[in-house]
Parts: sequence; structure tokens; C-alpha cells
Amino acid sequence: MNIPIDRESSTIDVTLQLKEEQLVLAKKWIQTGEVKLYRESFTEKKNFTLTVEYEELVIEKKLPVSATPEQNEPPDVIRIRLSEEQVEFTKHMVSLEDVSIYKQQIEEIQHIEETLRREESAIKVLGSPIIRDDQN
Repeated sequence: MNIPIDRESSTIDVTLQLKEEQLVLAKKWIQTGEVKLYRESFTEKKNFTLTVEYEELVIEKKLPVSATPEQNEPPDVIRIRLSEEQVEFTKHMVSLEDVSIYKQQIEEIQHIEETLRREESAIKVLGSPIIRDDQN
């Protein structure tokens, strides 16, 4: 800032207002994400192989050996199923794991670096005037 000096006036009355930047820190909550909680079900085909038993009544008709020795006919067989095992299955849910969901606040230290500006008064002397220091 250049201050014009009136050569005819014997007094100079100038006021400079010096300023500096100050940093004001403020914190606020912002939403950075959203979570939707749900369960997903998947289906999977499983194959099982197991043996089942049954009982049957067997009736064989055989010709006597003395009746026709030259004929080797297979015997007449009748099979009647009397009982059998049947496979029954039931499905039930089994707990695999417990999932805990909760919010947690964590403190973290952030370092902020900012350049602040400030003003100081300065005097620039032109020419070669006589300077007097009244403080000494």
C-alpha cells in the first residue's frame, strides 16, 4: 500500500489495519455409506444312495426227479413281497453360526496442514532521509 505524503503538511496520520488468517476447525457427520441387512437362501441338489431291504415269500414248484429225468426244466417260481423298508425323509433347520451386527465409534487422529497468511507493517525508505529512533 502506497501512502501519499503531503509535503506541505507537517503531520502524517495513517492507520494500517494488519490482518492474519486464522484456521477455524469444525467437524460434522456425513453419511458415507448405507447398509442393508438381509438373509439370502440358496438351493442345492443333493443325491443320496442307500440300500433298502424287503422280504418276500418264494413258492417254487418243482417236478419230481423220478417223473421226467430227461427234462431239465427250470422250476416254476412265484414271489410275493410281504414287507419292505420305505425311505422317509424330513428336513429341519440347523443353526450354522450367529452373526452379530453393531455400530462402533472409532477415534482416529488426522493431521491437517494448512498455510496461513498474516500481514506485518513494513517501511520502505526512498532517498536518504535522516531516521531517528525515539525508543533509545
